Amino acid sequence: MAVLRVRRGMSQQVLADRIGKSKSWVDKVERGVRTLDRLSVIETVAKVLGVAPNVLLAEQTRPEPGTDLGTDVELVRAALARHDPPETDSPSLRQLDDQVGYAWTAYRNGYHPQVLRTLPGLLTGTRHPYHLQDGDASAADLRVRVYRLTAQTLVKLGEPHLAWLAADRAMTAATGDPHRTALATVSLAQALRALRRGRLATTAALTAVHQLDRTPTRILRPDEPGVTGTLLTEAALAAAAHGDAATAHDLTAHAERLATTRDERQQPDSDGITFGPTAVTLARAVTATRLGDHQQAVTLHRQATSQDGWHRLPAEHRAAHLIDITRAYLDLGNAAAAGRALVTADHIAPAEIRSRPAARAALTAVLHAGPTSADVTRLAALVGLTRQ
Repeated sequence: MAVLRVRRGMSQQVLADRIGKSKSWVDKVERGVRTLDRLSVIETVAKVLGVAPNVLLAEQTRPEPGTDLGTDVELVRAALARHDPPETDSPSLRQLDDQVGYAWTAYRNGYHPQVLRTLPGLLTGTRHPYHLQDGDASAADLRVRVYRLTAQTLVKLGEPHLAWLAADRAMTAATGDPHRTALATVSLAQALRALRRGRLATTAALTAVHQLDRTPTRILRPDEPGVTGTLLTEAALAAAAHGDAATAHDLTAHAERLATTRDERQQPDSDGITFGPTAVTLARAVTATRLGDHQQAVTLHRQATSQDGWHRLPAEHRAAHLIDITRAYLDLGNAAAAGRALVTADHIAPAEIRSRPAARAALTAVLHAGPTSADVTRLAALVGLTRQ
């Protein structure tokens, strides 16, 4: 039941509400404290989870699929291609909000295959439902959250063109609101960077920052400094990608000044936004890598990962950075350190290594660099890679 619930993007509370039970009851069943021993209850749970009752009665759960997520990506593509109203009753705004919140939590923890499987349902749920009226701020917020999550997950999984489409939908859903537009632009910049459109990504991110600056009469949201800082680091990474070192350094310096006002222990960040001194140092390390200053990149990486703020970052953020830093280690001829970074990333968020094409490419490069440790060899075998 727990596996099916997670795949559907439901929290324990959402499932409990739909089957007329308490959250405590759901938790006890999932932990094995209680059993599903009444056929009527089994049928109710199965209906809500969208499976046949016999699936819940199986003695063993089917193993998780491997790294081939092509079918799930196609389901997301199909959901993005549809514009007709959903055929079934849509969940309520509160239910959708709960589901999206749960999916973002899964994303931050690096559960990308699970997030991918929730996206078709979320995209369908926000497609012209009767309770999400145009002009409704809550509806616009929800749509932006869903499209941003879709875009950022697809970037992770090596689908930049589809990610760009989702990010563009997020921009449209933002309806011109500076704060929603800024959040959507973070995802847009990531998609553009993945498409190797660094100049466009830089322009988009800085335009969003300027829009926030030009509306000083708005009520400042608690997460706004974090959104601004994240846009600055995205712009810096994009500038570095097309070799504009001066702009990249200026933007990271601006972000660093902004980060000094942030307490990393208490950050009211939005979905997918993590900003503070440690995050900026990590961004500076990746920027240095993109500009070819690999020794500086490693120095900044070691500085950031030795700080308390490193452990407060989401698992997804830490594992993704460790994948990025392998390029610097490899270019310095330190394949052993590159391998250790990937093994550590696998411990932090396994799906970052086992689902992302970028991670597989990094691991392949480590294998080709020479003899590897037993841990790296085991990891390569686990994801189906060999030295040949």
